[in-house]
Amino acid sequence: MKKEEIKRILATDCGSTTTKAILIEKRGEEYRLVVRGEAPTTVEAPFEDVTKGVLNAIREVEELTGLEILEGEKIMKPAQGKKGVDIYISTSSAGGGLQMMVAGVVKTMTAESAARAALGAGAIVMDVIASNDGRMLHERIELIRRLRPDMILLSGGVDGGTITHVVELAEIIAAADPRPRFGTGYRLPVIYAGNRDARDKIRETLGERVDLSIVDNIRPVLERENLKPARDKIHELFMEHVMSHAPGYKKLMAWTDVPIMPTPGAVGMLMEMIARKEGIEVLGVDIGGATTDIFSVFQGVFNRTVSANLGMSYSISNVLAETGVENVMRWVPFDIDEKDLRNRIRNKMIRPTTIPQTLEELMIEQAIAREALRLALEQHKTMAVGLKGVQQERTISDAFAQTRTGETLVNLLTLNLIVGSGGILSHAPRRVQAAMMMIDAFLPEGVTKLAVDSIFMMPHLGVLSTVHEQAAMEVFDKDCLIRLGTCIAPIGKGKEGQPCVTVKFDGVEKKVNFGEMALIPLEVGKKVEAEIIPEKAFDMGEGRGKRIKATLEGGVVGIIIDARGRRPFELPEDKKKRVEKLKEWMHALSVYPNI
Repeated sequence: MKKEEIKRILATDCGSTTTKAILIEKRGEEYRLVVRGEAPTTVEAPFEDVTKGVLNAIREVEELTGLEILEGEKIMKPAQGKKGVDIYISTSSAGGGLQMMVAGVVKTMTAESAARAALGAGAIVMDVIASNDGRMLHERIELIRRLRPDMILLSGGVDGGTITHVVELAEIIAAADPRPRFGTGYRLPVIYAGNRDARDKIRETLGERVDLSIVDNIRPVLERENLKPARDKIHELFMEHVMSHAPGYKKLMAWTDVPIMPTPGAVGMLMEMIARKEGIEVLGVDIGGATTDIFSVFQGVFNRTVSANLGMSYSISNVLAETGVENVMRWVPFDIDEKDLRNRIRNKMIRPTTIPQTLEELMIEQAIAREALRLALEQHKTMAVGLKGVQQERTISDAFAQTRTGETLVNLLTLNLIVGSGGILSHAPRRVQAAMMMIDAFLPEGVTKLAVDSIFMMPHLGVLSTVHEQAAMEVFDKDCLIRLGTCIAPIGKGKEGQPCVTVKFDGVEKKVNFGEMALIPLEVGKKVEAEIIPEKAFDMGEGRGKRIKATLEGGVVGIIIDARGRRPFELPEDKKKRVEKLKEWMHALSVYPNI
């Protein structure tokens, strides 16, 4: 079907607990979201058929719209009048999503590149094996057997270099004789993306034991990454092997007009498209119950990380363990006993589906969210790194000694847009609460736009972008994104109460002192050309004391001026003073009622 003939689009996302269906229609000259339906996912017992949940979600769409989409258990295509749809697409993370292991010769080089390739394709990386990871041979074999990944990505060596180490890794995989998680009648997919000179040896070692695919080297030379062939092969094998053996997926695959994509892979695709289309740098976050995914595009390079132990329900105690109780308590705007805080967090872990019933509970949960987001960004920074661009002679000992492949690409000063999604951000009772959580956690610098995904439809739109980019962009812009506004944050440190920054536009002039926050209302869709004048100790990106001109975009919150300082950002150490300051900032922005 030609793009211009597509008028009605049905998309589903099969999550681990909920299957969400959306209907998009062309209204006049533009595509808009019509309705959303959802139902419990049915990949596990007693149903063990993912299509049951999909049909239930579609039936809700039928009820809400009055359309007839299903004929029995068949989706009617193409659309005719009040019947059917033109295309049907889907994403999935049901059954735990795509779980991979990666193996590489040097942990901080080829293994790190392999992990980036797997994460970018939407996988959860269960573990990384490397020649220099310090594990004994039997420990590596035991690890592979115990984890039972959906597939393994093996990499190592630059083209033309030594083949010994990568062949040894292949021998470890062969000795482990790994069994896939789903299905018993097929061989585990292994992708080899290493030194091309080792291909024959790899075939010899693994060819009979696994389903081996060979693609271009992800590190053909030390200074260049080539992740796309490996990512594309991961997507292809995810469909061919993993999904086809998951309960009911064969049937679902027969319904869809394009291959099913892993949910995070689809979100990443959408982030890449936004950055490319608008020529901007983007940071996206999806904070869930068990994991927090961060997506970024800096300098045109896409990266994704999964913080598998940072979440707001099942993993909430891990957040506390990793950050420490003091770091959570520093965001709570009232006096609370440490033991009381720990007990409240334990309750949430035991009853993960509960939502806050009091304002105090909400404040505590949002304090924890700040730390989960902050830690996830720290982890992301270590993976989103540039490769050293300087061509230089290296001995093999230099290569093994190298601890970092480069500096992080994450630059909060050049960042243009932060997009938040996940229950704690998308469903915050007041939109300003979502804005504050992202500002406190990520500490954006300079001028940064803020938005949240209204009802988590980024996965649907990501897969739609592969079929109909225009429809995906229009719905993303008009129905998916809720624009919160713009954050202005000068870099620098000063004395409490001293002048920090002045913002001028359209007859408005707002002066803000160091240690304060301020809000200027500016409605959704409105853009203004502003002059931002930092005092001589502060920098807006052009140097200390240098004024800048910037386009500010309004939103449901407006323009937030954060004059609390950056590099460093510091909260008062005295508990009483800290609570006072938190209350002062929250009152200035009307974050909570009666505060």
